[in-house]
Formats: sequence, structure tokens, C-alpha cells
Amino acid sequence: MLKEISTALLSADVNIKLVAKLRKNVKNRINLDELATGMNRRKMIQQAVFDELCDMLSPPVKTYVPKKGRPNVIMFVGLQGSGKTTSCTKFALHYHRKSWKTALVCADTFRAGAFDQLKQNATKARIPFYGSYTERDPVKIAQDGVDMFKAEGQEIIIVDTSGRHKQEASLFEEMQQISAAVSPDDVVFVLDSSIGQAAHDQAQAFKETVSVGSVIMTKLDGHAKGGGALSAVAATESPIVFIGTGEHFDDFEVFEVRSFVSRLLGMGDVGGLMNAIKDAGLDKQPELYQKLQQGVFTLRDMYEQFQNVMKMGPLGKVMSMIPGMSAMMTKGKEHESQARFKKFMTIMDSMNDDELDTENTTKMMTESRVFRIAQGSGSHPQHVWELLEEFKRFQKMVGKMKHLKIGKNGEMPQMNRNQKQAMQQMGKCLDPRMLKQIGGMSGLQSLMKSMNGMDMSQFGGLE
Repeated sequence: MLKEISTALLSADVNIKLVAKLRKNVKNRINLDELATGMNRRKMIQQAVFDELCDMLSPPVKTYVPKKGRPNVIMFVGLQGSGKTTSCTKFALHYHRKSWKTALVCADTFRAGAFDQLKQNATKARIPFYGSYTERDPVKIAQDGVDMFKAEGQEIIIVDTSGRHKQEASLFEEMQQISAAVSPDDVVFVLDSSIGQAAHDQAQAFKETVSVGSVIMTKLDGHAKGGGALSAVAATESPIVFIGTGEHFDDFEVFEVRSFVSRLLGMGDVGGLMNAIKDAGLDKQPELYQKLQQGVFTLRDMYEQFQNVMKMGPLGKVMSMIPGMSAMMTKGKEHESQARFKKFMTIMDSMNDDELDTENTTKMMTESRVFRIAQGSGSHPQHVWELLEEFKRFQKMVGKMKHLKIGKNGEMPQMNRNQKQAMQQMGKCLDPRMLKQIGGMSGLQSLMKSMNGMDMSQFGGLE
């Protein structure tokens, strides 16, 4: 079991020395020779690995916390192409939404178009910015910008520096000069999660040049390898504060150690899933629960659920939060599934109200209707039939769900009472292929246990 996890961590780009350290520490936590075989042994090893990874991602250095009512200068450093400039804007917007006065300074004179990018991002996010098309001295730009925003009473002043490679000594010297000029309260190292094993060396090079105090991991979508996070923390001895999960400004999350490790180990992140549901505004759907109780499901309902899933973010990211589901989507497949959702929604846009709102859509569909819908949506008739087959599958599942007793507040069947019957009801509601993917009935039971005890009333109750 420990060997399997170690292999998985290596494939996730965790540094080999860190994996060796983890194995040693896990063996110190539990005596493997004295553990009984079977499920309990696996659970104890998995828990020990989980705890050890959480410890490795929680350095003793405390995260810098900005202070209200005074200027906090935050300097961003990182490699070219790491998403540093976009992360600066995301960081500023995150605090701006919490009623902080934030501002951006572009001290990147090395990359062509750097100021244009920051200007465009800042304008879109409505964040004040400073930069220059004529001044070529990044140190002067940084100092002038920080001084100006301090005079204006800005509380968080973010300085974006030139992206660089670890072998570029002159650019590292420039970074030191900017740091000396603006005296940052915190230096944030932005790390591209996709660089893999190189993460440790890159992070080490930056740590040796400036006092890195925090780390932001970028490009961590549902299937990006997250092993670089361990390497970055080990090399910089600094905590990860945020992770970037996409190109949009909202694809930015406060780093939660336990959630991250759960996803890294493929254990899911139910808490993160609940937050995604809340953020997408899906926690107020009593009408849906009413329909599920009655076993009613129309094409319009399916359209709305497709919309809801897409609101929650990249499909791969959402799937990675559900225990056992991350294995269902191999790398690249999430884009294919997202495109399929959109294609089906386009087809449904060409349907009339009768077709969308009746339960008997599949029965009323004739060749001429299908041809009309295909023409109106710019699709092939075969795609319309595929949608109808998918709809029939959903309808069948919903039809079984009316036998599943959902409580007044939307709570799931109790695991501690009539457990066997409740699990059988849940099992009937799932596609057999999906049930197999999550490990059969035992896997479903683990999933339900992870959700059990949460306040399910947040999904909207049945009155």
C-alpha cells in the first residue's frame, strides 16, 4: 500500500527525496509489521500518508497577513510564463472584494507587452494601476508606483516584476534591487504547477535571491499534477497561500491543506465541492428536490443542470472534488465532456416549449422534428438522437430517485439507521458503470460516509 502511494506521488511530480522522506516518516508513525492485513491496514497507512503530507505542506513559518489601514507592499516574483501577472490581478481582486483598497504596479520592463497585459487586466477588474511606456528602469517604476499609491492611501500595493529563468543572474540582481527599493512586506513566489520535478530547483533559486514568504501555485486544474507544491514548500520553507485553477479571475482559491492533499491522493474534496455548489448559487433549489421526489424530469431540467455544473468551474476540477470520481476523467477528457454539454445545450436551444417541458419528449420526437432541431442548431440529426438517449438515461435515474426518501431539509438517507436499505436505494439510482468506477457498493458507502454529518439543508429544503 505504501509503495503504491509512493509510486503515485512520484507520478504526480513529487520530488524523489521528499517521497523517500515521507516513506521514512510514515514508518515512524505506524509499525507496518504489527498492522493486521485487510481494509483497516490500508486505511491506517492512507491516514498516516495523509497526515504526513499535510505536515509537509504546513511549514512553521506563518503566512503573512495584511494589516488594515496601512500600506502593505507585496512583491510578486516567478518564472516567465508562470501566470504571475494574471495572479497579481487575481490577488488584488480577491482583497478588493473584501473591501480592501488594492493597487497594481508593473515593474516588468523585460517582457514586451507586460504593461499592456497588466493594464488590460487591471482595467477589467477595476483595480488602480501604475506603469510606464517610456521609463526603462524597473527599480524606478516600482519605487514611483509604490510611493504614489502609499500617498493615495492604498492598503495592498502589488508589485509585478519581470519573469525570469534561474540562470539569468542579471535579472535576479534586478529583483534584489527592486526588493531593496520598495521594502516589501511579503514576497510571493508564483510557481507553475506543470513544471514538475524542476519545481524544487526553481523555488530554491528564488529563495536564495530574495526572502520568499509565500507561494502561489498556478495552472492547477482538475488534472494538473500538484507534486510541485510539496517541492516549493520544502525549498522555500514558505506556505502556499493561493492556487490558480484557470485563466479567469474567479479561478483563484485560498489554499486549504487538507482539501489539496485529499485531491492529490484522489480522495476527493467534499468540502470544496460544497463551496463550489454554494459559489455557483446551487444551494437554493427546492423545486428540483420537489421534482426528484415525484420522479419528474424534463429536457429543460437537464438543460439547467448542465448550466449548473458548468457554473461550478472546469469539469475536471469539479470531478476531482468527488471521492472516487477523479479516475473517471483522464487528462484531456474534461474538455471533450465540456464541449459535449455545450453541444447538447445548443440543440436544446432550438427546441420549442412543448419539447422542453414534457416528460414524453422522446415519444413525441419524429424524424421531421429531429431534422428541424438539427437544422436550427447547426447539428447532425445523429447528435439530436444522442441527446435524447442521454435524456432517457437521466429520466430513468430520476425515476428511481423518487423511491429514495429525501428529508424535509434535503438530507440524505441516514447511514446509522436502515443502512443496508438506504445504500440499496442509492445504488439503484446510479448508472452501473459509475457505480463500478467508485468501487461498487463499498465505494458508495465510503462516499456517503464522507458526506454524512454535513448540513445538507444548504441545498434547499422541501417544504
